[in-house]
Amino acid sequence: MTNRRTFLAGLAAASLAPVPGWASVGAPDFLAAALFPDGSYRLAGLDATGAILFSVPLPARGHAAAAHPHKAQAIAFARRPGTFALVIDCATGAVLKHLQAPAGRHFYGHGTFSADGTRFFTTENDYEAAEGVIGVWDAASYARVSEFSSGGIGPHDIRLMPGGDMLVIANGGIETHPDSGRVKLNLPTMRPNLTYADLSGSVVAQVELRDALHKNSIRHLAVRGDGLVGFAMQWQGDQTEHPPLLGLHRLGQKARLFAAPAAAQNSVQGYAGSIAFSADGNAIAITCPRGNTLHRFSAHSGTFKDALALEDVCGLGAGTEGLIFTTGTGAFGVLTDTRAAITARPDCQWDNHLIPIHCAV
Repeated sequence: MTNRRTFLAGLAAASLAPVPGWASVGAPDFLAAALFPDGSYRLAGLDATGAILFSVPLPARGHAAAAHPHKAQAIAFARRPGTFALVIDCATGAVLKHLQAPAGRHFYGHGTFSADGTRFFTTENDYEAAEGVIGVWDAASYARVSEFSSGGIGPHDIRLMPGGDMLVIANGGIETHPDSGRVKLNLPTMRPNLTYADLSGSVVAQVELRDALHKNSIRHLAVRGDGLVGFAMQWQGDQTEHPPLLGLHRLGQKARLFAAPAAAQNSVQGYAGSIAFSADGNAIAITCPRGNTLHRFSAHSGTFKDALALEDVCGLGAGTEGLIFTTGTGAFGVLTDTRAAITARPDCQWDNHLIPIHCAV
């Protein structure tokens, strides 16, 4: 018979046993949501060549995902204004938890873990109050433990800053309400911003665009290892205007905005989809699915480098060989110094985002 001492020793050993990490599922390099030919929406894990290592069904269309920094767990989000987020065991395909946005809220499709993997942060819409909220969840039980203001309206993307003690939030500035679907309710008065906050929600800094660009919704983020933040925008104003869609910001400095030459800029219809720094940090790119193109810039000077024609390109992330992209036509490829090379084309339609997995395996 097992005595109390033996039981407690076994319990202690179990608590110290390593939780299966990403190596247990083939060490995927990326996560992406997709629509498959059978009509199912799924979250897929992909290797660096674009091969699908696993896929897990979603109840509806997905948007982005977040990878746990240590465990082989991912959180897949519904597309706005969805209210579900699934915690998925990527080793077994099991749904460990079904996160539900609180009453009167919906998710915006993005979230991020704390550096130690103990907390998870979600961007949410308190749509009756027309205010942005960051939900805070315990990443062991996935119970909701607190929340704080996002510092604006329409928080879309959220990233953890280097050092792990601060978040950067893309408040898009657009008011929406589920009763109106995806209709934008406050375009004349919208005011996007970048908000930097500590992990308790205290605002460290905020950055707004100049008045003439108040309709340039800040949507997606990329963060370089030295703290440089890239942000991609979507223009909500007159479509005869073609403002910059790429911004760079460093705490304590002013935001810098960059655009392609006129002909290339005018072709993208005021819409940037995803944004990413290259692995070496020297380049930054935005995808422009409405213009079927990808724009690449110097991350140091903001100088425009090139435009690459890619049908319905939207997903983007850093890979070891260069920036990796996905398209709504199913293509997966890599950007070299001079061209875009498609390396795989699985039978699916990739959704908006490609999420790199940078963690211990």
